[in-house]
Amino acid sequence: MTKTIDVDIYGQRYSIRGEADDAYIRRLAHFVDDHMRQLAEGMKTATPSKLAVLTAINLAHQLFESEKKRAQGEADVDRRMVNLMESIEEQIPTSLFR
Repeated sequence: MTKTIDVDIYGQRYSIRGEADDAYIRRLAHFVDDHMRQLAEGMKTATPSKLAVLTAINLAHQLFESEKKRAQGEADVDRRMVNLMESIEEQIPTSLFR
């Protein structure tokens, strides 16, 4: 069921429509708000729209880095699996496979 949830992000109220749980939407909004505020602390002057774009870029970077680490982890698991299979095959007499 689609519902509307009001959230505050960097002093602005937004109405978010969707089917997700209220607590989840509020958690997402709080996450974005925190990132915007952290960025704002390091800048002398910044408009909310500039902070929003910089926050989006930073979060996209974090997402891409996480995806890269996940893919590297999968490749590592695949490589280890192949090595283990080769090691097992070396230990089992070939006559069992005939």
